[in-house]
Amino acid sequence: MDGETEAGRTREIPCARRALGRRAGTNAAIYAAQRCAKDSRGWFAETYNAARLKEFGIENEFAQDNHAFSSEAGIVRGLHFQRPPAAQAKLVHALRGAIFDVAVDLRKKSASYGKFVSAKLSAAVGEQLFIPAGFAHGYCTLDADTEVLYKVDAAYAPAAEGGIVWNDSDLAISWPVDAKKARLSEKDLALPRFRDFESPF
Repeated sequence: MDGETEAGRTREIPCARRALGRRAGTNAAIYAAQRCAKDSRGWFAETYNAARLKEFGIENEFAQDNHAFSSEAGIVRGLHFQRPPAAQAKLVHALRGAIFDVAVDLRKKSASYGKFVSAKLSAAVGEQLFIPAGFAHGYCTLDADTEVLYKVDAAYAPAAEGGIVWNDSDLAISWPVDAKKARLSEKDLALPRFRDFESPF
């Protein structure tokens, strides 16, 4: 969301949320709608097309699909990443319900280091967010019984797991849930703050 911190500045990267299919100005993420055909019987959606993604500079070879179910609105997962050489790029979309999706730039040499991209992804519209390696990723469910599918270009590697606490004050992400009402795993609640974090990217 386009919120400002108490210091009067935002840490959000300008993102092409309102122009589907355009590259974000920082090359941080690409936001694109699925192609969908509807008629009286229902609908047919094209959820992955390598040639179309290549038009936006995405040539990753995805290695694994992850499917997550969340029973309630206000469930937060993240902010997660995998360290090199197991770093992951992700292509995220909602299969059911909707999420507030966030990616934080952890690339030390990037002009947008420590800033974030956010987007609402819903099954009803079919938006997708591509997140390159070198970003921490997390999301908050906006609906009950939400399902999220994301493709990754490297397999899950538990020894390479890392993360940053979701509501870090320095990142100043405008989450759509109050911290007292958000539901997280104990593991995610124990993640370090951004200022105490040494990026491996």
